[in-house]
Amino acid sequence: MSFLVADIRPILILFFAERRRALLLGAALSAATVTAGIALLGLSGWFITATSLAGLSAAAAMTFDVFAPAAAIRLLAIIRTAARYGERLATHEATLGVLAALRERLFRGFAEPGAARALLRRPARLLFRLTADIDALDSLYLRILVPAAVAIGAALAASVVLGLMHPLFGLSFGLFLAGAGLGLPWIGGRAARKHARRRAHGIEALRSRTIDLVAGQTDLLMAGRLEAQRSAIAAADSYAAHADDGLNRVETGLIFGFGLVSAFLLTASLLAVAVLGETKAITAPVAALGLLVALAAVEPFAVLRRGALELGRTLLAARRISPRLAAAAATEPLALPMPGYAFALAGASAFHENSAVPALESIKLALRQGERLAVIGASGAGKSSLLALLSGELPARSGSVAAVTATLLTQRTELFEDSLRGNLLLADPDASKAHLHDALAAAGLLADVDAMPQGLETRLGEGGLGLSGGQSRRLALARLFLRDTPLWLLDEPTESLDGATARDVLQRLSAMAVGRSLVIATHIRREAAIADCVAVIEGGRISEISRRGEAAFEKALDRLRPD
Repeated sequence: MSFLVADIRPILILFFAERRRALLLGAALSAATVTAGIALLGLSGWFITATSLAGLSAAAAMTFDVFAPAAAIRLLAIIRTAARYGERLATHEATLGVLAALRERLFRGFAEPGAARALLRRPARLLFRLTADIDALDSLYLRILVPAAVAIGAALAASVVLGLMHPLFGLSFGLFLAGAGLGLPWIGGRAARKHARRRAHGIEALRSRTIDLVAGQTDLLMAGRLEAQRSAIAAADSYAAHADDGLNRVETGLIFGFGLVSAFLLTASLLAVAVLGETKAITAPVAALGLLVALAAVEPFAVLRRGALELGRTLLAARRISPRLAAAAATEPLALPMPGYAFALAGASAFHENSAVPALESIKLALRQGERLAVIGASGAGKSSLLALLSGELPARSGSVAAVTATLLTQRTELFEDSLRGNLLLADPDASKAHLHDALAAAGLLADVDAMPQGLETRLGEGGLGLSGGQSRRLALARLFLRDTPLWLLDEPTESLDGATARDVLQRLSAMAVGRSLVIATHIRREAAIADCVAVIEGGRISEISRRGEAAFEKALDRLRPD
């Protein structure tokens, strides 16, 4: 139970922080709707019975007041209709507002240091979190919290009304209705949790595998794995279908259970009012009122059936989303190094998330302002981890890290389905058109952009579709130039470019970096050749540092891949 509360708590806090009044108003209107419905049905039964009995006697018919009950019935009908309409508006407006806030908070959670790198391994998970998991949480308010509160209120109201007829009648009815009405959904919810979780996992796998099929069908076809991928999709679909069958069986059982409870309560209520009527404790109209109040009080509990089926999916969504919603400790900015230095590392060690093996261990390294450092080593040696440490993406577990403000250019060029202008403004939202043109010119892309009919407003497809590999890298370079920071961190900046394009990019990069410090993680000679010093990293440790003019510097360059 404690872990369940821990998963739900951040969601509830966000719910009430964002739309407290609207959520409470929706719950109040829902309660008013149910209460007015119970009162309307009970009063109508009393009125019809009383009217029919009054018609048996001329004297009673003359004295019977039909106007007050008729007006009350009309008023209750208006209240019920207005409350129902208002409840729909309030609850859905509040729920949609909360879901929008959840998506925003989730985006912010995925923007935390290190989160983006983890998501690159399973991008389908992000898509599922932003769609199905968020949508599943609307059940928490609409189908679980509000219906449960309203049902308990209806049981209390009915218990009070029936208790006025006879205390034992009201108490027995209320206790049995609350126990069975809440117990059945609880049992059904526990039975449905496994199936709901399996359905959620099946749909996530189905989406992920379908995306893989669409995005990688060429590679799958060439590898002869197209049919295997289709089979994997069919297996995920079958898995989700079996989970649906399980949920349907649970729902059938709940319907049957609520039918039994309803039949039992109505039978018991009928017998109770018959006994009370026989002993003259209540009149026939009051007996009709009691019977119909008992009938109406059962209805709100039947609504919980849907919430019980959604409970497993809702709890799973909460468990997966809550870690990103919990208030993260404020990330302290890196300390500034001593004057004249771009960064200084002293005994710094760092670990990747969920890893017991250090990515970097006892790193001691410093770089003066204006100098250029090439970091070389085998794949997995820790080059990219060192850049992540300097940029603040990877926190140090021990030692000290001091660095000026840095901009990181990763190996992968991240472009978005937006205009060229929009992709550039990510680096500097306030940049003018002239500033953008200067950055494009410095990156060697301005002529290509000017040749496009729409210029800076040219739309790119997903992942920068519409640009060649060289143009995409130049666009990323222009975005780097818009970041006026004293330290640039470059992770294999010319990887996958042809020799001529790579040399041009490096020449422009070197010209724009005058006065700045550069750290280049590379295994290509042409990139390390523009550095003033070279650091060799092996197994997360710096094994050698050499400067230009030293024999070790040339030996280090000779170890790298030539152009």
